[in-house]
Amino acid sequence: MAKEKWVVGIGEALWDLLPDGAKIGGAPANFAYHAGQFGLKALAISALGDDALGDETEKVLREKLDIYMERVPFPTGTVNVTLDGKGVPHYEIREDVAWDNIPLTERLTDIARESVAVCFGSLAQRNPVSRAAIRAFLAAMPEDAMKIFDINLRQHFYGREVVENSLELCNILKINDEELAIVARMFEIDDLPSDEQCRRIRACFDLDMVILTCGTAGSHVFADGVESHFPTPEVAVADTVGAGDAFTGAFCAALLQGMPIGRAHERAVRVSAYVCTQSGAMPPLPPELAR
Repeated sequence: MAKEKWVVGIGEALWDLLPDGAKIGGAPANFAYHAGQFGLKALAISALGDDALGDETEKVLREKLDIYMERVPFPTGTVNVTLDGKGVPHYEIREDVAWDNIPLTERLTDIARESVAVCFGSLAQRNPVSRAAIRAFLAAMPEDAMKIFDINLRQHFYGREVVENSLELCNILKINDEELAIVARMFEIDDLPSDEQCRRIRACFDLDMVILTCGTAGSHVFADGVESHFPTPEVAVADTVGAGDAFTGAFCAALLQGMPIGRAHERAVRVSAYVCTQSGAMPPLPPELAR
């Protein structure tokens, strides 16, 4: 992999308003941050409001990673996050905010042409403006680029059209067990066991890989001729915010650095478990994990 090529997270940029205070969040920045901890040239793309929270977002994120976030005449995004008794987050996501309005610029297209991997989700495609920018970004990427659809179904902000179109545009699907149940109903394969659902989706959309995470019940990777399964380590959970993004970032970095799927999967599991022991989505990894 050429060192000068970008690994990009594109989509929402927001503040998670957690019980213990506000923390910068959004899956794209979380993904890019964790991929960058393994030495990759990582970038988060979104949009910010021309407001105090936008200023703070830019300040905080620039201390952690490279960003490209145009200012737009909408408020910077926020999410009210409450945690249940097991530390699992529940989200109330503000609508009509900056990241719903990512502008399609010449700079965005230039970055796409110089990118080796991208991670995108369904949430940031709830608005036609950002949806068009994300799809244009994917179209401008090199043909052999890694395009990860981390489906990220939230509240009512998704539909079959966005999911199906994204599956057609990606070559790797990352999905959790709750999301798989929803997608399986969409495509009328909910009578099959979950592993067969993943194989069916992979075959139907000609995907290189489907990654299924099942919380404490482990995770699975389905690829051509390779299936990898790992249990979830037992750890003292602070919260699970960003753990899935850390998994994806670590897994992507490992593949780009030439690791076989099994080793990449093992790294992703260990990184995700560590993030669960920390508060917030972007803790620095200890050296033994980031090597």
